[in-house]
Amino acid sequence: MKKGYLVLQDGQVLEGERFGAETDCVGELVFTTGMCGYLETLTDPSYAGQIVVQTFPLIGNYGVIPADFEGEPHVRGYIVRACCDAPSNFRSDGTLDAFLKEKGIPGLCGVDTRRLTRTLRDRGVMNAMLCSAVPEDLSALAAYRVADAVAEVTCAAPKTYTADGEQRHRVALLDYGMKRNILRELQRRGCAVTVYPAQTAAEEILSARPDGVMLSNGPGDPAECAFQIAQIQKLLGAVPLFGICLGHQLTALAAGGSTYKLKFGHRGVNQPVKEVAGQRTYITSQNHGYAVAKGVPGGRVSFANANDGTCEGIDYPEMRAFTVQFHPEACAGPQDTSFLFDRFFALMEGGNL
Repeated sequence: MKKGYLVLQDGQVLEGERFGAETDCVGELVFTTGMCGYLETLTDPSYAGQIVVQTFPLIGNYGVIPADFEGEPHVRGYIVRACCDAPSNFRSDGTLDAFLKEKGIPGLCGVDTRRLTRTLRDRGVMNAMLCSAVPEDLSALAAYRVADAVAEVTCAAPKTYTADGEQRHRVALLDYGMKRNILRELQRRGCAVTVYPAQTAAEEILSARPDGVMLSNGPGDPAECAFQIAQIQKLLGAVPLFGICLGHQLTALAAGGSTYKLKFGHRGVNQPVKEVAGQRTYITSQNHGYAVAKGVPGGRVSFANANDGTCEGIDYPEMRAFTVQFHPEACAGPQDTSFLFDRFFALMEGGNL
């Protein structure tokens, strides 16, 4: 393997060995704490514009399994402690190295990811460069920002998917960077789903007379999505609505709330979330760098992060809408909160929050 370097915005340089595509990249450096699910991480469109650090030391041990992909990969780079080049799994279709080469994603292994994670926790997420030689001019690091990320990851045209078994409802799913398992969870509950590009106007969606609207996850700063926020304002109250991750943040902004950037975000399959009005604590899968500020007009907080108290869910009873920051469809990982899809189904059946 060839030598490679990770250059951080604060001036640190970490040496490692290159794998994956032999190209350099600049991105926002973030870490994820999942002990499994590296394929879901790599194919989650919400990581668009970012270089991902895996805190679990051994990555690639069960190979590449296309059936587990959540979408097309949009990560800019991939950092691991040890990359397994001899995977062992009956479902494996190849090595992680070959997959990253195919997708044009550069990787770096042999890095002290524990030290790197501590840096990001102490100083917050920052820009970084993955390269074969440290350049003298590092101005690209300071200048980089994740921008127009939703436009990068959304689908090109509407597409309708049939329900599994008997069709009971029709759902409009706005694709801001949709994970495929959101679609699967709706289909297995008897929903025919039409997936719409993020640039779709609310009037087009409502003219199709769906029984409910689903807002997907996605990348980037939610406050930049002015068009999408304006469309959600028109959808709220017109039809039952369920939002996940970016969909949660955009709904809060549409309702008159605000969002802010977290120091290092929540990324992993082990985030504890507490019911505000109950006794349960759920272990959830999350991937986000922004949070909703509490105090959204017309909304009541339904879930809170057990670690830092940040908002993890909001109900909008008067508008027949609810949203969550975490991923109830997560696969692989915790499935404690998949009941939220049943809650959405009940809303479409005429139920109340």
